[in-house]
Amino acid sequence: MWFIFALLSSVFAALTSILAKVGIEGINSNLATAIRTVVVVFMAWGMVFITNTQGGMASISRKSWIFLILSGLATGASWMCYYKALQLGEASKVVPIDKFSTVITVLLAFLFLHEQMSAKTVIGLILITAGTFTMIL
Repeated sequence: MWFIFALLSSVFAALTSILAKVGIEGINSNLATAIRTVVVVFMAWGMVFITNTQGGMASISRKSWIFLILSGLATGASWMCYYKALQLGEASKVVPIDKFSTVITVLLAFLFLHEQMSAKTVIGLILITAGTFTMIL
């Protein structure tokens, strides 16, 4: 199931980029990000209530709260930068750089989470890096 959800995430991320590029035309990128965020907040809380999982909040550890808050701050910073980049640049160049986060994530997972990195992974990272730079040049 993880593969199906990951594939759907990829499709929705692609739609996000195209819809955002059209939507931010003529408005401030920070305002656009705020509007998008409100929609995401309602959607996320809607899913929590639809799945009746709101009771789990009481059992969230302090550590989880801290890291979820930090993750939220990182997401906000990412979205703010992404929307500004989309407003200033071409989607076909902004998106590959944004998706370079795959390489950064794998490297950070190796360094901080001690996840394994095989030769296949290293080759993949090199290819993604080469592909990213090929697309933006």
